[in-house]
Amino acid sequence: MIRRSELNLPNSITISRILALPFCAYALFKNGGDDSTWRIIAFVLFFIVGVTDFLDGRLARSRNTVTEFGKLLDPIADKALIGTALISLSILHVLPWWVTVVILVREIGITFFRLAVIRGGVIPANRGGKAKTTVQNLAAGFYILPLSPSLDWFREIFMGAALVLTITTGIWYLLEAAKG
Repeated sequence: MIRRSELNLPNSITISRILALPFCAYALFKNGGDDSTWRIIAFVLFFIVGVTDFLDGRLARSRNTVTEFGKLLDPIADKALIGTALISLSILHVLPWWVTVVILVREIGITFFRLAVIRGGVIPANRGGKAKTTVQNLAAGFYILPLSPSLDWFREIFMGAALVLTITTGIWYLLEAAKG
């Protein structure tokens, strides 16, 4: 149950991020996912949702309204965003399924791990995790945009960086949790 003190502006923005994801996916799938205009609209929608990730965190810190609920929900919203984008791209045959599986197994695994250790307090995201999320979002964005095939190498480099960060930060996260 959400306590009234946890229903602040930053947490409301985080909830709104999650609620916006079906609209993002709808735009990506519109007209079979091949419509350049709708792909650009989908990119803009995903971008707005991604940018609000920075907004809610900054608001919470600047207003001293950081809550345990927000620390838990924010990474879940991040996972929902990247999951929606990657699964949609794989369904559309734009991104290989193995990439989606590797990233989502790590993301879901760490989320369940966080939930398992919640009695000791929520483990907040660190800088490496924030960098990973940013690179994942950029990489997915480059796959959402209807780029020329001559730029495939560019988006593949970003997705490769996202995969490396995803795996290394997942390992780091588990090692840090084992220490504490």
